[in-house]
Amino acid sequence: MKTQISYGKFNISLHRTYAAPLEVKAIPESEFVGRNNNLFAVDVSVEVFGNNFLPAYTHGDNSMVVATDSMKNFILKESANFTGCTLEGLLEFLGKSFLATYPQMESLRMMGRELPFLAARVPGKNGFENSDLLHYPTNGDAATASLYLERGSADSNRNGSQVIDLECGREGFQLLKITGSSFAAFVRDDYTTLPELKDRPLFIHMDLNWHYSSIPDGLGVEKYVPSEQIADICRVIFHEFNSKSIQELVYKFGERILERFPQLESVSFEAQNHTWDKATELEGSDKVKVFWEPKVPYGYISLTMTRD
Repeated sequence: MKTQISYGKFNISLHRTYAAPLEVKAIPESEFVGRNNNLFAVDVSVEVFGNNFLPAYTHGDNSMVVATDSMKNFILKESANFTGCTLEGLLEFLGKSFLATYPQMESLRMMGRELPFLAARVPGKNGFENSDLLHYPTNGDAATASLYLERGSADSNRNGSQVIDLECGREGFQLLKITGSSFAAFVRDDYTTLPELKDRPLFIHMDLNWHYSSIPDGLGVEKYVPSEQIADICRVIFHEFNSKSIQELVYKFGERILERFPQLESVSFEAQNHTWDKATELEGSDKVKVFWEPKVPYGYISLTMTRD
């Protein structure tokens, strides 16, 4: 009988203080050039693979099993030893540490999501400035990463393991543009009730992911692409571009991202159309309108762009 086994511990919330600061190159679309990482808050999950754990399934032999509670404790304790400055770097550090500590683990997947906090604005010597101490949580979009590690030859890489897949992303985008978008000239038939809209508010929910041409670029700093800059590119293009559809809009996002970051191999998008329905408008005004949130279902589109 053939089996495939995995188990692990998901959604371990950790809040590390005073990680190493991140500094990155500036791009025209973004003010982001780094962060002090005084608060490094992330949600981490680990999924372990290997048939060494099969006896626990077949006849209750737990002698090779690392308890998932121990995995949680391992992540919380070892995160204090992390000397890097990115989510991807933390996941690599923890994954390689797991494989170095537990030889029965054949391979594993580390996953993480930023827990976004903003620095409070407080009075300073030259006006208001970001506090180094006080932060507050937000419910906005956040960075994500997932990497897969397996054992390699001990002399080829640290701890005899290597990252063979890395996917980075940003999830939970919600972008609303009140004018400067349209949707018209689509197929009309007996099933069509949607009017053609030469100008409309456009409200999209979106997740996006990207892959590096060389995995080490995503695990280092010199060619690291921060998700904050990816997000700012999308916001600037949405602000500037009069799109004829969500499909055209996300294509423009992808074009600019691949143009700005030659170290990326591909970028992909999943987006939903949450555009409001118009309830009424003020007589005599072409600007004052009242909208309301539409009911489900929502339109969905996806796009993957790979560099030639």
